[in-house]
Amino acid sequence: MSNLFEGTLVRLAARRPDDIETFARWSNDAIYRRLIDTDMARPLAPEDVAAGPDAGESSSHSVSFRLRTLADDTLIGFVALFNIEWNNGACMTAIGIGEPEYRGKGYGSDALRLILNYAFNELNLYRVGLDVISYNTAAIRAYERAGFQHEGAMRGAVLRDGVRSDRMIMGILRDEWRARHTSA
Repeated sequence: MSNLFEGTLVRLAARRPDDIETFARWSNDAIYRRLIDTDMARPLAPEDVAAGPDAGESSSHSVSFRLRTLADDTLIGFVALFNIEWNNGACMTAIGIGEPEYRGKGYGSDALRLILNYAFNELNLYRVGLDVISYNTAAIRAYERAGFQHEGAMRGAVLRDGVRSDRMIMGILRDEWRARHTSA
């Protein structure tokens, strides 16, 4: 039986009170904000983070984790399953690596493996979907490597610096994921 919360580089962790300061610092990184969200990028104060969607509260329709490195317990990002529709066995996922020096080094891919294992084997979901802005090519490649399929696009849905970009819709089904992870 595999470790449900621990990958090769990161672990899925509960939030800690001091995480709010880190999330507030990440909100000042316009690149990060523009990669993970289609809403307007703006710096947030710690009290705004604590009250907002980055607070990381879990509910009956969402589960969120902090991403901490195995090597030294550094908080580097988050991963969440949200809009869980229990009757359909479906949800959406989101991931963000807030610390720039950890991007493009496999931490996000490791977190994707963990959250998909959690979704399919712990929550017994059938489908996990996501949307990603078309200019976030590194994330799209990571999603493809994890087994996500392109399902469509919301054309011209994001306007940044006078340029319109699509929101790419991707998804993976439990059977597809299991075929890639025969030991799961």
